[in-house]
Amino acid sequence: MASDERLARFRQAHLNPFNKTPEQPERPDGEPPAPAQQPDPTPGDLEGTLDLGLAEDHFSRPVLRRAIEECKRVILALPEHSERQKDAVVRLIHLRLKLQELKDPGEDEPNIRVVLEHRFYKEKSKSVKQMCDKCSTIIWGLIQTWYTCTGCYYRCHSKCLPLVSRPCVRAQVSHQAEYQLSICPESGLDSQDYRCAECRAPISLRGVPSEARQCDYTGLYYCSSCHWNDLAVVPARAIHNWDFEPRKVSRCSMRYLALMVSRPVLKLREINPLLFNYVEELVEIRKLRQDILLMKPYFITCKEAMEARLLLQLQDRQHFVENDEMYSLQDLIDIEAGRLGCSLTEIHTLFAKHIKLDCERCQAKGFVCELCREGDVLFPFDSHTSVCADCSAVFHRYRHTGAGCGDVGMAGGDPALSPPPGTATMTTPPPVPGVPG
Repeated sequence: MASDERLARFRQAHLNPFNKTPEQPERPDGEPPAPAQQPDPTPGDLEGTLDLGLAEDHFSRPVLRRAIEECKRVILALPEHSERQKDAVVRLIHLRLKLQELKDPGEDEPNIRVVLEHRFYKEKSKSVKQMCDKCSTIIWGLIQTWYTCTGCYYRCHSKCLPLVSRPCVRAQVSHQAEYQLSICPESGLDSQDYRCAECRAPISLRGVPSEARQCDYTGLYYCSSCHWNDLAVVPARAIHNWDFEPRKVSRCSMRYLALMVSRPVLKLREINPLLFNYVEELVEIRKLRQDILLMKPYFITCKEAMEARLLLQLQDRQHFVENDEMYSLQDLIDIEAGRLGCSLTEIHTLFAKHIKLDCERCQAKGFVCELCREGDVLFPFDSHTSVCADCSAVFHRYRHTGAGCGDVGMAGGDPALSPPPGTATMTTPPPVPGVPG
């Protein structure tokens, strides 16, 4: 009854077009009348304004604008840094988002509803049983209408659609595609005012009034409606500890990680360069990726390779043909499982076979060692070759120091760079007859 009375008072004060303010007495000097002073808000008015916007979803744009102004006045009237002022700010944000989203659906997309950057599509499937992300109950497709976000796959009943409070994580991925790289950065329930980090519902570790569940990705605590104990691989644990055991994360974090899992945003050489010293598979993958980058110029200039679309073998990992430094979380998961090494080795063999055996044009772009002028045609991705850092010429590894053109010469002193047994070496040119030495 109290909420009905507050709603009635609000409608009477703000929606009635015949409710006019008392006329101001005319001033003898012709000056405009002084603006009417707003009375200080009472506790009942504050609660009525804070309830506005979330309980009522059928407001028009003018009414929402008035509600926003009222909410601003309440925020200024409340004590600073108080819990009620924080709640009022949250309500103000929701009102502004509703005002932004309040528009008629397009004629070409009659089944699309836009809420908090979600693009909800009306589902037609009746036999699939799903769970509503808002009320955590079963969606009975035979008798209930439900929607799915095309961006983050958030599902909810049609009756829960106006109550959605979680923004679409697809927008977060588009605007700021990066991971939290601290392992479970917990700050405590007191920093959250013992409220859910998402819906602001009261929570506690004792389960009264609601159980507090920690997200291993964000380190924050959530209620049971926002945290379903979903399991996901946490990027920070994978990078720093090479730990791929799934951990419990919130619903929002799970959807964010699912959208980010294939994005190459991890530069391991900067985040954890020591990882290459302890994970041999990473070194092998890096070498294969470097070889593929050396093969790429052959394919770009080869008509047969372009017609065969050989580079599309890596269409699921496009960053492999762009650089050898960036990794996605899915890359690391596949490296740990041993899948990436096998598949990348097969692709590497297929690429090398085209260049060295199948294609005459690519074979003609090979190199001859400029030091010994002997042996087969060399390619920069061969394991026994070395590439000059200045001119990109290719040499036998045991004859080249690996430095620039100014240092090209016979390797001496280092057993790893010494020529094989039985190979004649010469450090000075032979004297020419008739020419003084």
